[in-house]
Amino acid sequence: MRTAASADPIKNAVADFMGVKRRFEYIIKSNDVVFIDDYAHHPEELKALITGAKALFPDKKCMIVFQPHLYTRTRDLAEEFASVLDLADEVILLPIYPARELPIEGVNSEMITKKMKIENKKLMSKEELRNWIRKTRPALLITAGAGDIDREVEELKKILENI
Repeated sequence: MRTAASADPIKNAVADFMGVKRRFEYIIKSNDVVFIDDYAHHPEELKALITGAKALFPDKKCMIVFQPHLYTRTRDLAEEFASVLDLADEVILLPIYPARELPIEGVNSEMITKKMKIENKKLMSKEELRNWIRKTRPALLITAGAGDIDREVEELKKILENI
């Protein structure tokens, strides 16, 4: 004979669950500014991230900062990345994070921006990004990628909190 387990421990665990690190992780969530960080590094993940954020915050202009991960993935999926990133209102692309790969001649973040249809797209270094965030004061900022973009999160958070 089985006895039913109490639902209380399960309810408490769910109530205390803070989410998964770098998966739609709220860095700032206020009326004025929303800053989300995500590990998304594939077009389908980016699509879910952007459409989800825009659905949750339809009144905020969506700016995504994306760091492509791997030269081969960028080369093979540039068209798909461009199409999905076009869903945002503004896109900033950082240089490709190579991880385990050596550079491939002619493969860079510009490959993606050249295929994009939206006007608000830029290639930037991390330093330029910090200055751009200070200047533009985005209402909905998303950082995405599997490289080292997560190292920028704390600095961007400080910038947004001091605006």
